[in-house]
Amino acid sequence: MLNRSLRTITSMLSPGLLALAFSATAIAQTPSPTPANPATQPPGTQQQPPTMPPATQQPSPQTPPGVNVAPTTQPSPVQPVTQEPSAPNFPSTQPQALPPLPDLSRVGVISSNVLSLSLTDAIRKALQNNNDIEVARDDVRYAEQQLRSYQGVYDPIFSISPQFIWNVTPQQSVLGGGGGTGTTSTKTLVLSPSLTKSFATGGGTYTLTFANTRNDTSSTFSTINPFYSSNLSLIIAQPLLRNRSIDANRHLIRVQSRRLEQTDSDFRQRTIQIIAQVQAAYWNLVFALRNQQNQLESLNLARTNLRNIELQIGAGAKAPLDRAQVQTDIATRESSLFQATQDVSVAENSLKQLMLRDPSAPEWTAQVTPTDEPAFDLSPVDLSGALAEAHKSRPELRRLNLQKDINVLDVKYFKNQTLPQVDITSTVATTGLAGTPLNPNVPEFLVGGYGKDLSNLFSVKTRNINMGVTISFPIHNRTAEANLAAARIQGEQLQASYRSQDQAIEMDVRNAAQAVDTSQRRVVASRLARESAEQQLAGEQKLYEVGRSTTFLLLQRQNELTAARTNELQSQTDYNKALADLQRATGSTLRVNNVVVENPTKQP
Repeated sequence: MLNRSLRTITSMLSPGLLALAFSATAIAQTPSPTPANPATQPPGTQQQPPTMPPATQQPSPQTPPGVNVAPTTQPSPVQPVTQEPSAPNFPSTQPQALPPLPDLSRVGVISSNVLSLSLTDAIRKALQNNNDIEVARDDVRYAEQQLRSYQGVYDPIFSISPQFIWNVTPQQSVLGGGGGTGTTSTKTLVLSPSLTKSFATGGGTYTLTFANTRNDTSSTFSTINPFYSSNLSLIIAQPLLRNRSIDANRHLIRVQSRRLEQTDSDFRQRTIQIIAQVQAAYWNLVFALRNQQNQLESLNLARTNLRNIELQIGAGAKAPLDRAQVQTDIATRESSLFQATQDVSVAENSLKQLMLRDPSAPEWTAQVTPTDEPAFDLSPVDLSGALAEAHKSRPELRRLNLQKDINVLDVKYFKNQTLPQVDITSTVATTGLAGTPLNPNVPEFLVGGYGKDLSNLFSVKTRNINMGVTISFPIHNRTAEANLAAARIQGEQLQASYRSQDQAIEMDVRNAAQAVDTSQRRVVASRLARESAEQQLAGEQKLYEVGRSTTFLLLQRQNELTAARTNELQSQTDYNKALADLQRATGSTLRVNNVVVENPTKQP
């Protein structure tokens, strides 16, 4: 009964609902009239359009009385524009050719010119050709020549001054011996060699003079003519207080001797630095080449991925979008390979700069191939032994010790200059004479020529001995006292400088030892990380082959393995560089690398 009533009501309402729907459709499809443009109407007929419908101009209930509300403009309805949907742009399923391998040639390097080089050969070439080492070596040579020039003050000085003298002198008295001519003529030939020598021991100066003359005179009072006269004299100047144990010359020579040893220490220090730089550059080049090979293997793996993806796309097992993902990965790995190639050039040029003498050397175009492999040892660092060797062998400490020696010399010299000057001056001489007699009253021992003159000279029958003492001293002597005080102050400064340098070496050795220990741990950790990355990649590869992994995850595992291998190579390189730096810090670089530096000429 109820169902029948519902069917009756529905049948009655259906015609009405259909009529209402048809009327609404007709109204919606009736076009609205286009409003006239006021600008095209005749003058006087233009009207201002209403700003809003009259119903919208009523004030809102919240508006207080007397307040006008600005009308709001209602936007006109916009008819929607319908566009046909475009077809999706899917990548082509056609197989694509594998891109060629990138060109790894380097600027200015001829690949056919290969220079195989061990670390020992690199150090030897640097010691022979490095310009900085040559400059340090020339500093030593220059200091040697400076020392020789200062020692020249003790070289004997030989001098001779031959002279010929002809005098014609008028005589105002018969006692002048002029005779009837009223003049005397004298011809004299002088030959007087001398030898002067200063001595480092005692600070004395000795002058030996041998004077020889031959006289021919017209004087009527001369009993022998011509005659020979000789004189042999020794002049001694010997200090007793000031300048006896040390003087300006000996002070300068001894100071320069220590400075020569300082330049030798500087040369050793510079040699150690260059060897350490060569070692670091060599291992940097080893790492750069191995990293380049690692990046190349990573790129080849990505190219293999692209080859496999193409086969899978062709078989319908993979979507074409996977190809774009692999191509992006190939481009990224190529960029890393190019950067690794640039790093090879930078490391190689750094090593060449240390080994080669000038830019025109043919080795600049060579491709350097290191033959040594990085070493690794888990032996712990002997810190106490390293510190002891550093305090004994570091050239910086040796240089400061030599500077302290120079200061001791300064104090000794300036203290000596505060003493009064007491010098012995003495002359010992003998004279010889012989000639042709003019009357029979000439003694027999004066008759003869030059030989008789020398015989009389060395017979020491005639002599001249003169001895004396010269004493002098300033009243206050403030200059010497001030110099002595300044030298003592410098000695205190050197003590502080030595302690500071000793502490710096202590810190340097400890840091270098810690770097070796840390590098050892990094090598072990990076090796484990690389092995784990290899296991992860192998597992991901198996999952990928059975369809339980994605291309993204596989590429991510491959990149992680490449990074792990790079970290392992870097840690091995850092370990060998840390060992070289520990050698430098302890001053054992020359000993470990069998480098012998010749000592300069030993001086007083």
